[in-house]
Amino acid sequence: MTIGIVIVAAGRGERAGSPEDGPKQYRRIGGKPVIAHTLERFLSWSRSGLIVVVIHPDDEALFAAAAAELPSAAKVVTTFGGDTRQRSVYEGLRALSATEATHVMIHDAARPFVDHALLDRIAEALDQGQEGVLPAMPVTDTLKRGGPDHLVHETVPRAGLFAAQTPQSFSLPSIRTAHEKAAALRREDFTDDASIAEWAGLPVVLVEGSADNIKLTVKRDIAMADEKLSHHPLPDVRTGNGYDVHQLEPGDGVTLCGVFIAHDQRLVGHSDADVAMHALTDALLATCGAGDIGDHFPPSDMQWRGAPSKIFLDHAAKVVRERGGTIMNADISLIAEAPKIAPHRQKMRENLAEILGISLDRCSVKATTNEKIGFVGRREGIAAIATATVVYRGDAG
Repeated sequence: MTIGIVIVAAGRGERAGSPEDGPKQYRRIGGKPVIAHTLERFLSWSRSGLIVVVIHPDDEALFAAAAAELPSAAKVVTTFGGDTRQRSVYEGLRALSATEATHVMIHDAARPFVDHALLDRIAEALDQGQEGVLPAMPVTDTLKRGGPDHLVHETVPRAGLFAAQTPQSFSLPSIRTAHEKAAALRREDFTDDASIAEWAGLPVVLVEGSADNIKLTVKRDIAMADEKLSHHPLPDVRTGNGYDVHQLEPGDGVTLCGVFIAHDQRLVGHSDADVAMHALTDALLATCGAGDIGDHFPPSDMQWRGAPSKIFLDHAAKVVRERGGTIMNADISLIAEAPKIAPHRQKMRENLAEILGISLDRCSVKATTNEKIGFVGRREGIAAIATATVVYRGDAG
């Protein structure tokens, strides 16, 4: 099962007031556009597939500016929406149908506080074969039905009533067919995708929503969201360290930071023995207390024999992102008498930047000798020391 994401962001947000500030999904909260916060929640979720953002044709520049602030937007594409939310969702479903996605989560761009626990609950229901999943919260307020005379006509029993949230999630072919059927009949009176699914006869199961998963609708909502994100007393910045060493033996070359360097020795190890990536893997895992490389890739497991260490570093980066972390910096010091590292340093940094999803200037590779002292000085091994800096969100587990 592959879960694609449709983010609906084509609305004008008239109820948010201050039209001179632009659509609400591009207004800044906590120093970033609302939509950037929303996208970060999905980009850092381990099961997220391609993300299709449905935007208004007038908002291309606004979206490009918002996306430029994301740590990694490689999985994000855009398509243009229609004059109603229903039409916009349909355009997003059409775009997603051209991918490998089998299921879809449809989410409002103006809900920036969706959390991974909620996404996991929805995905679990989809895993169990549910065709439609609706996150919702039980109604706790007393409900009154009024009339045009502004008088209370009755109290509505709230038992069994729920407030719907997004992402509303479905089998992709099923919800697209339901949207196509509604479009063919010119039915444009549905208020959400679950109501279209219900009308089309698709079963929709309820899962527990999140009290924090509010939709920013009016200007005060945006101001409160900004206040919530802007008043953390201390940023959650964590630093992890890693150290690794591998023995040298006669051979034809060594692999360091994913770069093979011809040499008269080789590094001994169960994988490709890339001592630099191993040290950085441990440094990243240390920032969230996730053990070390041996816990995740035991040397006793033969499937990792000769494996490229890119696999290990990529996994550690995913663990960090799943726990709410944003990788800010990676620094590696190699300690070796030979071979020379300087001619390969740029390619090494490029490899790290690509794997970690950060810019080149945030990746550092340095090298020094051990002045012919000790096992390194005797060319018996190569050591590496790595440091990683990661910023975690306030709700990180």
